[in-house]
Amino acid sequence: MTDAGERPVRRGRPGYDQGTVLRRAIELFNERGYDRTSVGDLAKDLGLTKSAIYHHVASKEELLAAALDEALDGLSAAIDEALAGPGSAYDRLRQAVHRSVEILVRHQPAVTLLLRVRGNSAVELAALERRRRLDEQLAALVAAAAAEGTVRADLPPALASRLLFGLVNSLVEWYRPDGPVDGDTLADDLATMAFEGLATGAARAPLPA
Repeated sequence: MTDAGERPVRRGRPGYDQGTVLRRAIELFNERGYDRTSVGDLAKDLGLTKSAIYHHVASKEELLAAALDEALDGLSAAIDEALAGPGSAYDRLRQAVHRSVEILVRHQPAVTLLLRVRGNSAVELAALERRRRLDEQLAALVAAAAAEGTVRADLPPALASRLLFGLVNSLVEWYRPDGPVDGDTLADDLATMAFEGLATGAARAPLPA
């Protein structure tokens, strides 16, 4: 029995659970591309038969949906927490960006896959719609912060939202969990740069006439 909204856990060959199959599927989708990866490819990579894979999942599309939900559920929770949290709109906006970095670091392969979907199927279109709603929610926080005077009001909130998410999403191209920067430090540093910039006070001073 499962709770409402949860995907049923399928039992398969000993040594491989649904989570293991999903993790490797995400890796292969990122390496080869979703359309160029078959259930047979996944089975061969895991040393299983195709029928053994189907003990874990009903289809390749189910694996894609689970992967995209992993990324989107985490990002949605981060934005929802910021929207409902205490403090100023500025503080909650900064929290949303900080938490989004944490989610990306924790679920980097799934987020990488999410950023590569182009709407080629119903599953991908649903994921793109969820991403659009996240943009709208973050834009609403930008607008609230602008209204309270804590961020610039001369930039359209939708543009600011896309720029912020673009900065966060760029991490999938270069961040490595085994690198010199840990996830917490990365989230702190990115939020600082996004909201405080790189320039010092001297650099921001008016130029002489």
